[in-house]
Amino acid sequence: MDNLIWIFISALLVNNFVLAYFLGLCPFLGVSSKLETSFRLGLATTFVLIITALCSWFLNTYVLTHAPYLRLISFIVVIASTVQFIEMAIKKLSPALFQSLGIFLPLITTNCAILGLAIFATNRGYGLWEGLTFALGAGAGFTLAMVLMAGMREEAEIGSVPALVRGTAFNLIISGILSMAFMGFAGLFSST
Repeated sequence: MDNLIWIFISALLVNNFVLAYFLGLCPFLGVSSKLETSFRLGLATTFVLIITALCSWFLNTYVLTHAPYLRLISFIVVIASTVQFIEMAIKKLSPALFQSLGIFLPLITTNCAILGLAIFATNRGYGLWEGLTFALGAGAGFTLAMVLMAGMREEAEIGSVPALVRGTAFNLIISGILSMAFMGFAGLFSST
């Protein structure tokens, strides 16, 4: 049980996919202008991460034992089909969210954080529970990064930010500061 807690905290804070590994930057910089949208995209990405962890464990354990060269293409197929399922479900259940996410919902398919999770979990030899915990921690870390960025961007709209740094420059400055802040967690645990 202690190992699962360390895996979760490591994926959430120490090895945050967005702020430490710089995976998933497209939705991080593109969708993080509104808090509500960022949170919902974080939840959708967390769901895809969990399904990907489950499927990658199944594929590694039962299907690809004698064909590891098919691992990458199998992961891509699983991720693409999972995102298509989520896109259809969100379109049916919450058309407003579907509209607000726009092009960024299908971009979960090409989000390198999703593929990174499958590859990291496989390379680290995680079993089912470790992989699911890793996915949950990575999803929570992704959501945390999205929400922090969205909160800062919303506050910046209210505040007086000099015209010279508004827009992309300001977003990159915020991203760098957040990344440096999360690097402070690196001393907590050894990398898992």
